Amino acid sequence: MEIRDPVHGSIHILKEEEPIIKAEFFQRLRNIKQLGFSEYVFPGATHTRFIHSIGVMNIGNMAFDKLFKDVKQTSDILRIKETFKLGCLLHDIGHAPLSHSTESVMPQLSELKIPEIFLSEKDKRVDRQASHEDYTIKAIADSSFAESFKDVESKFGVDRKYIADLIVGYTSDPNYFTINGINYFPLLHQLVSSELDCDRMDYLLRDSYFCGVSYGGYDLDWLLDNLEPAIIDNVASLGISERAVVTFDDFLLSRYHMFVMVYFHYRAVCLEQLLMRYFETSPDEYSIPANIEEYIEHDDYHLMKILRHSDNKYAQALIKNKTPEKIFESFNSDQLIILEKLQYFFQKENIEFIRCSSSGRLSKYYTADRNIKNQHTMKVVRTSKFNNRVEYFDINEATDLFQKFSKSHAINRLHVDYEKLSAEQKDEIQKIINN
Repeated sequence: MEIRDPVHGSIHILKEEEPIIKAEFFQRLRNIKQLGFSEYVFPGATHTRFIHSIGVMNIGNMAFDKLFKDVKQTSDILRIKETFKLGCLLHDIGHAPLSHSTESVMPQLSELKIPEIFLSEKDKRVDRQASHEDYTIKAIADSSFAESFKDVESKFGVDRKYIADLIVGYTSDPNYFTINGINYFPLLHQLVSSELDCDRMDYLLRDSYFCGVSYGGYDLDWLLDNLEPAIIDNVASLGISERAVVTFDDFLLSRYHMFVMVYFHYRAVCLEQLLMRYFETSPDEYSIPANIEEYIEHDDYHLMKILRHSDNKYAQALIKNKTPEKIFESFNSDQLIILEKLQYFFQKENIEFIRCSSSGRLSKYYTADRNIKNQHTMKVVRTSKFNNRVEYFDINEATDLFQKFSKSHAINRLHVDYEKLSAEQKDEIQKIINN
């Protein structure tokens, strides 16, 4: 099967993979938009988790071929490759309607009844609210979706347990991913979820393309061409050659700019807050089922139909794309003081308001009270042209972007129905802002 993708061109799907893509569990992603409410701001952003997931698998296929180009193509390599490709393909299969916006109404993890072999030791001891990753694991591990894997299991020897392991980032049996005495699990998991993973490599280009902006652009081909396995003590982790560090910088900055300019857009964030208000004020109208077979029906259209027939004022505001006016936003500590004064005034006057807070960090591995060197596992690979000696060093030693962007970039905004305020209230708002 061949898929024509506007971002990557022709994507070829193996016939053994077709039953997985054609299954209801995966087809459901056709009806879940990649960027949730961002479509209300960027009308072209109607792309879905379906094509994004296929794009991630396509990038994963290219990355694997580059990293293993010097490894003999045995049945073990083919098994690992197919397991990894399916990890890329299925990483988002558990997403709820409107992507991240509805995770707040998911049930407790224990209600999903995920087999214990797929749970971390912490999740076995402490119950918590389920996330889309938990629904992903449940679908792969314990649902009717399992029938779709028969062809890849018989042809390549794929075990669904290890697809799930690549997604969650832990495996109890690294031997499955060991070739010629080298454990490749850390490297493959990093390509599924890390600072430089196939997910981000796809969504930056895809979201930028469909939103009609240029912030997410970077040189994908050069990054892929310069991926290298960093093998230390017979364990392989993800590395890039020294000549691609500048391109990696560009990749990080592209992601940062997409968060600030697209993902944190004030109207899209405010619409998410309206949805939260709807869930809080009409808790009996919508909930996400713990039954994984029933979950198939829950997509964007299912939720929007419920919102359309609701009398809840927040639901109607969402349907009509009406957000209260943004009256102030803060980007620094001085502006935040003004915002807090405005919020206090609204509370004192019993004025309904919505506060939207968005924050993002250039690197999820950096925290202000820890040394990034001890956390970051991505390596830069340096090969001497004189004796072919290979050296590895941490990525933060090759770029100072982690230090420059060590603090979260926070944006806080206040929204109110400004036209309903009295003249006196409007005057007081202006005084607070101007002072």
